[in-house]
Amino acid sequence: MAEVKLHGALPSPFVYRVIWALKLKGVPYEFVSEDLSNKSALLLKYNPVHKKIPVLVHGGKPVCESMVILEYIEETWPHNPSLMPNNPYDRAHARFWIKFAEDKGVAIWKMFRSTGQELQNTMKEALEMLQTVEEHGLGDKKFFNGDNIGLVDLAFGPIVYWLQVIEDVVGVKLFESHKFPHLHAWIENFKQIPVIEENLPNQDELLVALKLRREQLMASA
Repeated sequence: MAEVKLHGALPSPFVYRVIWALKLKGVPYEFVSEDLSNKSALLLKYNPVHKKIPVLVHGGKPVCESMVILEYIEETWPHNPSLMPNNPYDRAHARFWIKFAEDKGVAIWKMFRSTGQELQNTMKEALEMLQTVEEHGLGDKKFFNGDNIGLVDLAFGPIVYWLQVIEDVVGVKLFESHKFPHLHAWIENFKQIPVIEENLPNQDELLVALKLRREQLMASA
């Protein structure tokens, strides 16, 4: 099999998406740690457009953007297990929610960077996103695809897991179990998948890292 390398920096939620997909598929890879304050020549070569992580390099060919990488992984290694439904309609439905996660999940990251009225606005956006997924995305299913984890779960996983830490950093509470019972049940099921559980950032360490990062952002604002 052609060599697989993942260029990233931890604890990036977008890098974790790719790690989870590779681990679920059983694809061996080399992790190349990037210093985002001093980006390597290789990273700039592989992603000259956005100059961002993650970048998956397979057989010397780079693939950029976390959800694009996940679709590439699914198409390249469609076995063990499949992370997208076989039925064309179900696949289209999954892609809808993946796009929703990409378009609306940004509210969580904006919330992390905000204060004052802007924070209030981004909190409203985040709540609307959570309510939509709670009411229309999951229902009573264990995972978005049904009984098995899939790409939609990997799209939403970092959003909800990081949100629980970002709430503590920012000093707000949005993700309450009585308001979002389906999403709360889902994230617990998600974290109990062995591959996910073994490859989650420690929440206490993540809290320290995000507090420091927010302080840096506020100081430079």
